[in-house]
Amino acid sequence: MIRDAFLETKGIHNFRDYGGWHAPGEGRVRRDLLFRSGQHVDATDDDLKAIAELDIRTVIDLRGTSERDRNPCRRVEGWNGEVVFYHGETTSTPPHMDVEPGSSASDFARQRMIAVYTRMPHNPAMIDMFGRYLKVLADRDGASLVHCFAGKDRTGIAATMLLHILGVAEEDQREEFLRTNKSPTFEVLVQQSLPGIEERLGRKLDAEQVRDLLEVRAEYLDTFHAEVVRDHGDFDTYLSRVIGIGNDLRTRLRERFLT
Repeated sequence: MIRDAFLETKGIHNFRDYGGWHAPGEGRVRRDLLFRSGQHVDATDDDLKAIAELDIRTVIDLRGTSERDRNPCRRVEGWNGEVVFYHGETTSTPPHMDVEPGSSASDFARQRMIAVYTRMPHNPAMIDMFGRYLKVLADRDGASLVHCFAGKDRTGIAATMLLHILGVAEEDQREEFLRTNKSPTFEVLVQQSLPGIEERLGRKLDAEQVRDLLEVRAEYLDTFHAEVVRDHGDFDTYLSRVIGIGNDLRTRLRERFLT
């Protein structure tokens, strides 16, 4: 069912297992426990049947209230797990939807996303949700799913934090972040995002411009790290002082997710 870490879905973008990475020594991050994706508003019945087999008991929804209201996610019928979410906005507007009229698509993509990743380390809502996400993973049984609108930016940083805590090499953290660009369901995100983007831009976009807007770039992750290092010296200090991840929680995460 899982092909190259991606779950075969028709209405959900970027659904994948982000375990399996090498950890210190001979260890690995456990598979079949850690899933990530975009939103499930267009999930098909077959998608939900596939998800039901994964034993996902906790969903961490990084979207804000307005995003959830506009795009209510479909869940597996009879699912009795818990959805963890933020009461309020986690970002002013979804970064892939906030387009100023008259902007060039390529310039907008880079400038807007650099701004998003510059702000994200300081965003009180995201600080709260990153902390809750990591604490939930340490405390809950079964598999978990973390998602936002597209499953690439907020979700990408959340996954990076966990992999860093688990001792995954920075090169592999980056590869996991960029794996989003290999998702076989890119057209799902295009259908969910492109009409609103083109309406705001006032013109149609070509394929290259669409990729610029809806994929991830190494530069975005570098921007997040640079902001953290500038203010806190290193990523571990940021996780400890800002996100609230102490040694006890780190130990519990490693015990649960490392083989």
